[in-house]
Amino acid sequence: MQRSSLALCLVLACGFDLNSDPIGETVEPDDGTMPGPDETAIDPDHGGEGCAASPEALADCIDVDRYASDLRFIANPRAPGSEHWRDVQDMCADRLTEAGYVVERHGYATGTNVIGTKAGSSSATEVVLVSAHYDHIGDCPGADDNATGVAAALEVGRVLALADLPRTVMIACWDEEEVMLRGSEAFAASIEGRGIDIVVNFNFDMIGFASSEPETQTIPAPIYELFPDAAADIVANDRRADFILVVTNASAETAAVDLIAQADRIALNTTLLDVPAGMELSDPYADTRRSDHASLWAVGYPAVLLTDTADLRNSHYHCKGGPDVVDDLDDEFAVDVARAVAAASAVAAGM
Repeated sequence: MQRSSLALCLVLACGFDLNSDPIGETVEPDDGTMPGPDETAIDPDHGGEGCAASPEALADCIDVDRYASDLRFIANPRAPGSEHWRDVQDMCADRLTEAGYVVERHGYATGTNVIGTKAGSSSATEVVLVSAHYDHIGDCPGADDNATGVAAALEVGRVLALADLPRTVMIACWDEEEVMLRGSEAFAASIEGRGIDIVVNFNFDMIGFASSEPETQTIPAPIYELFPDAAADIVANDRRADFILVVTNASAETAAVDLIAQADRIALNTTLLDVPAGMELSDPYADTRRSDHASLWAVGYPAVLLTDTADLRNSHYHCKGGPDVVDDLDDEFAVDVARAVAAASAVAAGM
């Protein structure tokens, strides 16, 4: 998640570094020998027969073991240009290829996005996009930020590929979120040339840290003014950090409400920040744009951010208060977020 410089930072994504050196290398596909996570304990047939019966059935086929295995592999330092950055990029490409997606390594001036596409059966130009950024800052494992999001996006992509959906599904691993959202901005600039219409984007950025203890969730003062209902709900819950924050622009509100209904089905707590129509790009709401969903907002598309609120509950954000490692995270919480997104994505894709 990007780091905010303002008081309102409830929805930050990972802090970008304006002094970072741009990376100009486009990575070519590897030879298939990438070292990967240990899958010996994972049933390769999990999520097959019966998963495509309904959006809820797809959601229930999300596999916590697959998610956890991928998370643990990703969660090592992976600054752009580093060896592990390349390994994770390859992993995204391999996972999506295995699931049946047509994979593109979308090279732009300073980085490489990985984008998998599974064409819809009847409305192929209409796209449901699920995304997460795979880059991180140097010398930090980045487990919550954003290994959690990448592992979730890949697992959502796997189960969505099991269904024959009317609309196209696209899964994206963005590069350089930490450098002013460069990867998602490069994609957003290419949408018109791709001849596609983004129906909705569900973007994961930090979804793995949660606590049921009181007073574990910070609420910046501007939230009380801009989103009083959300602030009141958090206060009424004794400021427990036990919810996933759902941030939406007005055009994605229906998809966000569908997602919350799916979260309710599995008893996942949510808090909604619904940015008023026409205010997505305004200064008062600047800190609702601290992740890659903002690149879609900027070109007029509906997008929803899923986040655990970063350093407003996780003191190890960007390794400032300690290492951002998997031992601090709640896999079941993150997998429930993935389940809600999988079901909502299937609904948005016409299931």
